[in-house]
Amino acid sequence: MNIRYKILKSLLEHLYQDYDYKVRIAFDPIEFPHRYSRPEDIEVSAFIASCFAYGQVSVFKGVLEKVFAICGQSPYDFVASFRPDREGRLLSEVRYRFNTPRDIIALFYALSVLVSTSGGIKNAFLQSYGGESTLIPSQNTFVERLLSIDTKDVYGSDIKPLGYRQFFPRPQDGSPCKRLNLFLRWMVRDRDVDFGLWREIPKNRLIIPLDTHIARIGRCLGLTNRTSVDLKMAIEITGCLKELDPEDPIKYDFALCHQGISRVCATERCKDCRVGLKHLKPKL
Repeated sequence: MNIRYKILKSLLEHLYQDYDYKVRIAFDPIEFPHRYSRPEDIEVSAFIASCFAYGQVSVFKGVLEKVFAICGQSPYDFVASFRPDREGRLLSEVRYRFNTPRDIIALFYALSVLVSTSGGIKNAFLQSYGGESTLIPSQNTFVERLLSIDTKDVYGSDIKPLGYRQFFPRPQDGSPCKRLNLFLRWMVRDRDVDFGLWREIPKNRLIIPLDTHIARIGRCLGLTNRTSVDLKMAIEITGCLKELDPEDPIKYDFALCHQGISRVCATERCKDCRVGLKHLKPKL
């Protein structure tokens, strides 16, 4: 590890160890699964929360408040017994950006089918996991399984509109799959804010949940030279973080992302950086 990586590791470790996770959870979609104690409720609520985790936090959190109020005390029980012609009516007024009420009803129906046929989201994902060094093949298989679920009971035909497919991007299309990787981080990592419910998958198989904040900060730190926020950038940033922590490279994600969300790191102009990262300029 060269001297600049040593400096980067020191600064990121300081940020990671001293970050106020309890405060920042309130500004993150992970707040919702933290409301539950049963593993099955945590898993289902986490998947739902991650599906809506795009756009402004304050906006999608308002939608999620409505969704989980409808789910009641147990999101798992709500999903497990979900029928479009019954519980679907409760969601008929909920919409978010690209996702119409029907898209959201179809999402719940797909989860219901997945839970009933596999016994849970974890089992469904592990059926596609073969111990590979990256979760990309498993993600492709898992998403294909979700997209293959017949949704004609919701739409009247099995033609899946864009608003539904938007819930399930695929790595094979070059998408960084930020929301799926966010969900997987929550399930696999077992430290600080994350739950560690899926111990069958090593933490170093995870890929960073790449959004505009991580992309900007990653360029600032020299973790990537790419301009496109795509799967290749996610892999490149993850690879660099593995140089710093080979066993748990994604542990820095929450703190780094919230440097952007909180506007501590609002641009790529680092002269006013309050976490010491400006000392890493020029790029690694």
